[in-house]
Formats: sequence, structure tokens, C-alpha cells
Amino acid sequence: MRKLVVAAILLSMSFAQSASADTCVALPHTVAPDRLAALSRGFNADGWINGPKSAPPSAGLLQQLRKAGMSHVRLPVPAERVMRRYASQAERDETLRALDQALKQLMSLGYAASVDLHPGERFNRLHREDPDAAMQEMEGAWRDLAEVIRAYPADRVFAELLNEPDVEADTWQREVEALAGFVRRLLPDTTLIVGPVNWQRPDSLPEFRPLPDPNTVYAIHFYDPMVFTHQGHWDAQDPLHWIKGLPFPISADDPRVQAIRRDLQDENATAALDMLERAIASAKEKPGVDRWLAPAVAWQRQFSRPIIVNEFGVLKAEAPRVSRLRWLASVTAYARKHCWGWAHWELAQGFGLVDASTGKPDADVMRALLGSR
Repeated sequence: MRKLVVAAILLSMSFAQSASADTCVALPHTVAPDRLAALSRGFNADGWINGPKSAPPSAGLLQQLRKAGMSHVRLPVPAERVMRRYASQAERDETLRALDQALKQLMSLGYAASVDLHPGERFNRLHREDPDAAMQEMEGAWRDLAEVIRAYPADRVFAELLNEPDVEADTWQREVEALAGFVRRLLPDTTLIVGPVNWQRPDSLPEFRPLPDPNTVYAIHFYDPMVFTHQGHWDAQDPLHWIKGLPFPISADDPRVQAIRRDLQDENATAALDMLERAIASAKEKPGVDRWLAPAVAWQRQFSRPIIVNEFGVLKAEAPRVSRLRWLASVTAYARKHCWGWAHWELAQGFGLVDASTGKPDADVMRALLGSR
């Protein structure tokens, strides 16, 4: 019975996504259409470029995902492993070699790839406290990364300047314009990817001015409502750790939601209960993903710049499976409707699209993501 329910939901989502794809009217973007097509369907390969802790995906898995329709791999490169302040020459060389090997493999399989400078807390602290020193580190990192990237076709490998910049909006606006100019001199034809502050949320994009550089794609990250996508949080100190089994959409009338409320009250989990109550109130009028993503649509209509949702996903341990599939399908359907690319977070870890029991792509998740393909 459970399989029949999942199949029925996926079938209905497929029809909805097919219809939305037909209504997508391409805007007069400033990036070549073939590059936007390459960014249209992807996933994050977090952990691939990570030194001794690296966990590269198997060639077989990459082939399966490519055959299924995935066109793009986002490669997070730990910033502290390519910055001179934090890494030795040997460590930097090792990281750049690993990146080169990953790109070579992805190119051979027909993927496009984006190289994402992905900082940890050490760089983020420096960025907040000493912006000039942080800019020097970013420029140094991109000087080295560009040496690897320029060996590959500019229409296949893209440069994402910094993941989730952790500074004020006006500071980042000045910095990213300067950094984009610096990287453009190193990589004259490469498409750049940039995003706003505040975890690159869609509602942060309206405060972000498009860069003067036309060959740029704008990246947002999407995990709303957090009480759903991050329920059962891995950190026991996080209030979301106490929320489990929450369905999507969220409705105060749903017996499952009512049961979770009672459990949180009984456990005196006041912070978690407050987060749940706010989510219920927010979903009252618009329970789907539209309300969260609408600010990015308005920004795109104003500036006619291309957008990619290059992180989105649901922590799967405690989320109801059918609800997870529904949320994922809603996000990619919305992206197709508005001519956005997307890259699922991530491949084979807590949010992953791989079935842990088989090591293969989860067929239901793939159908939810790819719709009618």
C-alpha cells in the first residue's frame, strides 16, 4: 500500500511539473543558453575535494546519475584547504590535484561542473573581523583555482566565488564586485556564480545588485520551512533536533502536526515548539514553496538575470518520505517554471539522493527531482 501511495503522488507531481515546464518562458538572460542548460539539473558532491577525508563518488554512480538526466555537479572546495593562511603548500597542491582529477572525470562523463569556494568557520571569522585580509585570501585562492579551471572548456566549468558569505550585505556587495573583476581577469570567458548574504536565502536576493559582469549566474539556497527540511537535526542542542515526523505541507489541522505539538509541550521543548508554531502560522495562507521563493522571482523580473537554486534538500532521517518527495518535487517544478537551474544538496550523506541500502540513486527521489523526464 505504501508503494502505491508514493507512486500515485509521484505520478501527480509528474503531470504538474510537465505542465509548469511548458509555461516556462525564457527571459533575455545575459548568459549563453547552452551554459544555463548545463546548469539546469544537478547535485552537490560535498566531500569529494576534502583531503584525507575525501569520499569521491564511484564512477558507476556518476554514470547512473548522468544517464538519468543530471547535467551539473557542484564541487564544494574547502576554502581553508586552498588559502595560504590556513594550508601548507603540500595541502594546497593536494587539493588542487584532487580538483583537477574530479573535473577530468566529470568532463569525460559529459557533466558541467561549478567550482565552489566553500569556507568554514575559520575563514568566516576572518571575513567578519578583517575584510581586507579576507579579500587577499580569496584572491589568492582564486589565483590557484583558476590555474586548474582554465585547462577546461569555459562553457563546461564555472566559478562560484564564495559560498554563503558571512558578512553584511553592503560589505559583500563591494567585495564581490571587486572579486568578480579579479577572477574575470584570470578567467576571461568563464561563467561566474555569485549569491547574496544571509545563507543566500531567496529573500536576501532583493538587496543584492547584479554585477556589471553580464556572464554571471545568481545562486540562492533554499531550505524553507526549516522546521520541515531540518527536522531531527544532527546537533542535539538545536531545537530542530526535537521535531520529528513533521509532514509537508504543514497544517494546524493535520493530526500528525497536532501530535508533534503535544509531544513538544510534554517534553517542555519550548524553543522547538515556538519554531513549529511560527511555521504553522506562516503556512496558513500559502502552505507551499511559492511564498518563500517569490522574492527571487521579483528580482529576476526586475533585472533579467539567470538564477540557480544550487542548494536545497531535506534531512531524510526523520522527515516523512512522501512529504520529502513532495517538497523536492515542488522546488524543482517551481525552478522549471521560472527557468532556474538547480543542484540538490547533496549526494550520499544526510540529505543525499542515494539510497543507502543499495548505493544507487533513490528512484523515487530521482523521479521527484526530474519530474516527467
